[in-house]
Amino acid sequence: MATRFAFWRKVDEDALAEKHAEPGLLADFILGSQDGLVNVLGVILGVAIASAKTANPIAIVLAGGLAATFAESISMGAVAYTSTIARRDHYLAEVERERREIVELPDVERQEVREILQRWDFGGQELDEMVAKITSKPKAWLDLMMSHELSLAPVSHTQARKSAALVGFAAVIGSLIPLSPFFVTGNNILGGILASLIVSGTTLFLIGWFKARITVGRPTRSGLQILLIGIASALAGFAIAYVVSGGTPLG
Repeated sequence: MATRFAFWRKVDEDALAEKHAEPGLLADFILGSQDGLVNVLGVILGVAIASAKTANPIAIVLAGGLAATFAESISMGAVAYTSTIARRDHYLAEVERERREIVELPDVERQEVREILQRWDFGGQELDEMVAKITSKPKAWLDLMMSHELSLAPVSHTQARKSAALVGFAAVIGSLIPLSPFFVTGNNILGGILASLIVSGTTLFLIGWFKARITVGRPTRSGLQILLIGIASALAGFAIAYVVSGGTPLG
C-alpha cells in the first residue's frame, strides 16, 4: 500500500495553486491600498492638527506622512509575506497528514469520501461507483479531501513574494492619496485637511464600489461601507491629536 502512494511526494502543489493565485492577488491589492490610505490619513490628520501652530506645518505633515507611507508599506509587505508562508506551511502539513491517514486508515477515509458525495446528492449504485473511482486515483482522492473535507486551497511558493510586493506597492499608492493635497495647499492646513478628506473619501468609496462590482454585493452599499469605516478610523487619529494639542485652532 505504501508503494502505491509513494508518488504523491512528487505532486506539484505549486501547479495546483496557480488557479487560486490571481483572486488572492486582487484581494492583496485592495487590502494594501485601503489600509495604506486609512492609516496614513489618520497619521497626517493627527500631525496636521498637532503642528498647526508651528512655523512650517506643511513640512511637518509631509515629513510625517512620507515616513508613515514607507514604514506602512514595508510593514504590510512583511506581514503579507509571513502570513502567506504560514498558510503554505499549514497546507503542506495537512497534505502530509491526509496522505498518512489514507494509507493507514483507508476505510475511514473512504467513508469520508462517501459522505462528501452524499452531500452532492449521489446515492445508490452511482455513489458506490463514484467512491470506487475516486479512491482508485490517489491524487484525486487527496485533492478531494483537501478541498472538501479540510476546505484548504494550495499556495504556490512564489505567491508569498508576489503578495508581499503587491501589498507593499498598493500600500504606497494608497498612502500617497491622502498626502497628495498637502503638496499643493501651501501652509493652509485647513484646506489641506479638507482636500485630503475629500480625495480619500472618494477613493475609499471607489475601492468598495469596485470590490463589489468584481465579486458580489451592491456596489453603492459596499462603497459607502468602506467610506464610513475608513473615514471614521482616520478621524479617530485626528480627534486624539486635537485633544492632546489642547484644541489647536486650524485657521
